[in-house]
Amino acid sequence: MPLRPARCYRLVRGPAYTRREYVHGVPPPKITKFTMGNTKADLPLVVQLIAKEPAQIRHNALEAMRVACSKYLSSSLGESNYLLKIHPYPHHILRENKMMAFAGADRLQDGMRLAFGDPVGTAARVKAGDVILTIRVPSDKEVVAREAAKRAASKLPVPCEIRILKEVNKS
Repeated sequence: MPLRPARCYRLVRGPAYTRREYVHGVPPPKITKFTMGNTKADLPLVVQLIAKEPAQIRHNALEAMRVACSKYLSSSLGESNYLLKIHPYPHHILRENKMMAFAGADRLQDGMRLAFGDPVGTAARVKAGDVILTIRVPSDKEVVAREAAKRAASKLPVPCEIRILKEVNKS
């Protein structure tokens, strides 16, 4: 299996570590908006970004995905012609045992003593087949939505599939 970027935290290992009431100093997730665009418009074409394998997606990767996708959609379609929704929430707390990595650091480190690690960020855990992102656009803008999903997928540490769904009008 070839190595991909973000391999330190990409793999799902062990049980989820989510109990924030017991952990002090967890940094807040960088992602602030999970729904963007026009929430009230009738947008029939749905484009979904789906994970192909289980992985952890860091909060800064989710934010980079949101920014890249929303900038492309708003510049191509305008603010009122799309709906962007991010599905996973970064609940899992990532820990790191920080070590000094400069010359002479061997005399200053404690090594493995109390090596549980301090919280450094959060991540969302996704399974294979989970929907990561949903984009809704007018039915004639499929090419724009597909390109936005492709740009969003490039920011993620997991291989993704783009699925197109056409919703039937209810009237």
